[in-house]
Amino acid sequence: MGLFEKLTAKAKQQRQRIVLPESTEPRTLTAADRIITEGLADIILIGNPEEIAEAAKELGLTNICKAKIVNPEDPEVIDTYAPIFYELRKKKGISMEDAIKTTKNPLYLGCLMIKNGDADGQVAGALNTTGNVLRAAFQVIKTKPGIEVVSGAFIMLLPDGSPFGQDDLMVFADCAVLPDPTAKELAQIALSTADTARDIANIEPRIAMLSFSTKGSAKHERVDKVIEAVKLVKEADPELMIDGELQTDAAIVPSVAKSKAPGSNVAGTADVLVFPSLEAGNIAYKLVQRLAGVQAVGPVLQGLAAPVNDLSRGCFPEDIYKTVIITCNQAIGAKSRK
Repeated sequence: MGLFEKLTAKAKQQRQRIVLPESTEPRTLTAADRIITEGLADIILIGNPEEIAEAAKELGLTNICKAKIVNPEDPEVIDTYAPIFYELRKKKGISMEDAIKTTKNPLYLGCLMIKNGDADGQVAGALNTTGNVLRAAFQVIKTKPGIEVVSGAFIMLLPDGSPFGQDDLMVFADCAVLPDPTAKELAQIALSTADTARDIANIEPRIAMLSFSTKGSAKHERVDKVIEAVKLVKEADPELMIDGELQTDAAIVPSVAKSKAPGSNVAGTADVLVFPSLEAGNIAYKLVQRLAGVQAVGPVLQGLAAPVNDLSRGCFPEDIYKTVIITCNQAIGAKSRK
């Protein structure tokens, strides 16, 4: 059974409530109709019911009527959620009038529903920029306890029988969000990626913190950053299998690990690679994707207190469909850790 077959089965068994705030966007509606038809999640659409019905009719979709539709202009909706946003932001000087206006923004309303326990996750970005999607999530949902940064991981689907990773899978992070993390931020990225490895890749992480140095082979402040990050991760989660600093070959090739990092419980067998900077991670995943023909699933946003995932504005309905399934599995994993 492939990765998405496993994720789909899990989502179907433990149905989550997923908000799609871009409710009249054709690709989003098409994906929503498929999710509803297959019984993979309870879909919540934010928008005008008549406009949603008309858009679904034009697309020939028959199951959108089974979605829960939340109208941001409904006074009862405003009365429920605007006070929540006001309480969250009043120290920033927001007025109730501003809170009401912001609550009518579907991106914010979806996050407020999650905050209030009325939804489990949100997927957006077919129309909105990444900045807008993340801003709403930061202001309302915020990050997990002990985590201050959001990062982006890719699940790398390796060829069958690959000698690398676990179950023909590896996880790369951060490849999407934070340009130059500090040691503390790098440690938090590693902790968040461990959760992603369990929730989405279904593997117990063996994390290599990558560098251009292995166990002191080079001296530089960037190497020191990685060493400090490993220390912080071990303090936060002593049971997590993690080692660094490691060069990539020492991290994934047993023969190289034997000579460069003897005695390491991760070197040579790592299935999660945490890169020291965004440029390294982004370059690496794209090189592996293009040169080795590896499928890269993501980015999966991680670090938020509840899952919110961003789409490319050039996405296809299939991308939205898969992102909803990923979001469901993140929500299931987050609940299991509470």
